Amino acid sequence: MPLIQVKTSIPSPDKAQVENLLKDLSARLASHLGKPESYVMTAFTADVPMTFAGTTDPVCYLEIKSVGTMGSKTKAMSQDFCALVESALGVPKNRVYIEFADATGAMWGWNGGTFG
Repeated sequence: MPLIQVKTSIPSPDKAQVENLLKDLSARLASHLGKPESYVMTAFTADVPMTFAGTTDPVCYLEIKSVGTMGSKTKAMSQDFCALVESALGVPKNRVYIEFADATGAMWGWNGGTFG
């Protein structure tokens, strides 16, 4: 049920680097949310035409969705994921936006049903 999507303007790193990043994001998101990693999905898209602060310098957008309330966990997640993106992709933390979105169980489908 948790999902983290990464969209960035940088060229795609090699496949192994992307897979390592996605696995790291998956484990960290499960840990932050206290949910089983077996439900976490990650996605990565590079070479997205993007601007931030009026420039096309490297930029990254993360979208994190989960069933339930992330509430007080978002600040720690923002610090962790911004630092990870900067380390793994070289995109400065001040050029990373993160959108956190809580979903009700009925609005999240899986395996032919929903979580609500």
